[in-house]
Amino acid sequence: MGMYHGVAGHAPVGMLLCPPVGQALVRTHRVYRQLAAGMAARGIPALRFDYRGSGDSAGDSVALDWQQCLDDIRSAAAELRVRSGCAMVVGFGAQLGGALALAAAPAAGLAQLILWDPVLDGARHATTLDRLQEELRTDPMRFTRPRAPQDAAGQWLGFAVSPDWRAQVAAWQAQPVRVPTLVIDSLPAPASWSTLAAAGARVVAMQPATQWDDLHRLEHAILAPELLQLVGQALEQPA
Repeated sequence: MGMYHGVAGHAPVGMLLCPPVGQALVRTHRVYRQLAAGMAARGIPALRFDYRGSGDSAGDSVALDWQQCLDDIRSAAAELRVRSGCAMVVGFGAQLGGALALAAAPAAGLAQLILWDPVLDGARHATTLDRLQEELRTDPMRFTRPRAPQDAAGQWLGFAVSPDWRAQVAAWQAQPVRVPTLVIDSLPAPASWSTLAAAGARVVAMQPATQWDDLHRLEHAILAPELLQLVGQALEQPA
């Protein structure tokens, strides 16, 4: 399932917006739509899409598969080239969407990457989601009494998670790719982007901090007023 934001005439550059999954997908839906519309207004066609088993695509969250997500990115990049006529596809991704864009970059032929707080250590990310799920299970603001462990098992923040998907996420370890990369860092705590910096990635800070892992903001849409400006500036600079 995808949504194309087109422009008039030929466009040399297009942007592929690789989404995160689960609750992060819900929370970033608005900002992804705003970014795609903003890019189209600047003359850069953009394509938003959902992986199989995610968002509005066929299947549910237990059908998520890492390799299928990478294949979906490759297919979406090819569709963007056909629709826009662009020769260069820039991959954008937030959180786990950034990890997937990074992993898919060579096979999908992504010429540039813009990654917003990308997940570089899948095991740490899985542990964080496990912790948040346990906090959610016992949260007195949402439940008058804690749910039984078995009632919340196999979930990450309201989305069913298969053992295979959990293992695939936990196995992810980012490796440098020889693709011009910009990391947009809006994490509340200092983060190390040395894995990507080793391959020449640039890092820019964005404020205010994005509260990805704040349980009390779980139902709040993520807003990023500076995102469009930073992405636009990155595309104006030579890759």
